[in-house]
Amino acid sequence: MIAFALAIGSTRQVCHLETSFCTRNQALAYLQRNRTAFEQRARELFARGEVRDGVIHLTMM
Repeated sequence: MIAFALAIGSTRQVCHLETSFCTRNQALAYLQRNRTAFEQRARELFARGEVRDGVIHLTMM
């Protein structure tokens, strides 16, 4: 699982991306390649109020 912060207005929202990669470096590279898509998905989930325990949970595409 990789955590990153998403800026929504003047606040930062914590997001967790669950991956099936064996290493953190592989997961980080995947996140960087697809960051725009994950940020868009996280914004959609935030707008719908799908935040659990203050965190937006994402999975691999």
